Amino acid sequence: MTDELFLQPQTPAPAPDRSGTPLVEMRDIHLSFGGVKAVDGVTINLWPGEVVGLLGHNGAGKSTLIKVLSGAYRADAGQIFINGEKATIQNPRDARRYHIETIYQTLALADNLDAASNLFLGRELTTPLGFVDDDAMEAETRKIMARLNPNFRKLKAPVKALSGGQRQSVAIARAVYFNAKILIMDEPTAALGVQETKMVAELIQELKRQGLGIFLIDHDIHQVMEMCDRASVMKNGQLVGTVDIADVTEDDLLGMIILGKTPERAAPETVQ
Repeated sequence: MTDELFLQPQTPAPAPDRSGTPLVEMRDIHLSFGGVKAVDGVTINLWPGEVVGLLGHNGAGKSTLIKVLSGAYRADAGQIFINGEKATIQNPRDARRYHIETIYQTLALADNLDAASNLFLGRELTTPLGFVDDDAMEAETRKIMARLNPNFRKLKAPVKALSGGQRQSVAIARAVYFNAKILIMDEPTAALGVQETKMVAELIQELKRQGLGIFLIDHDIHQVMEMCDRASVMKNGQLVGTVDIADVTEDDLLGMIILGKTPERAAPETVQ
């Protein structure tokens, strides 16, 4: 029996407080490749304890936009603010300095290593004599898992033996342990079963409770409706609009993706 079956239903995390300063503001971002405008003047924001879904067809620009935030690409123009202060993000190291972590669909885990070894991969804890301290790393892994997924039990198994949901737990734990405040998740439930998807949804709720802000890139409108507070839709490199999930239906989001129009009853939100 997998760990997911032990998950207990949790109450949803409280709605994000948008009265203060956004955790992230990306203002008027532009990026072109060979004369093609991949991102054309896009402005989006994110508050603590909020999940914003990024939707759009392949090539719409959503992944390119978020790679500007993660430091994988450098914008041609535009500004990024973190907690109200202008940020300079030119590479992934800069992004990590601003407590931005990215969990790609491939997860970047070492299949032959266990959870603790993956958590500290490249940043191993050592004894005073300089040896890798496996006991200390396992103890720290137990602590972070107790925060995120108390039912995770397979600490000593190689991650290749874990389910998709459990592997996501390890990747998320690694980001949170090293003090991520802004998390970028690239299709976190792709190829997962119903129970594993539920597990990831519970993990996201727990991250919201802890005040993290999450950008969730996805093609699955249903998952965005279930997991996100707002959705930003892109088409042809431009922002169609950002809407509160509570104000729209799946058909509304589909219309934004296909037609590039925001529903009349859900005026797009903008950053002033």
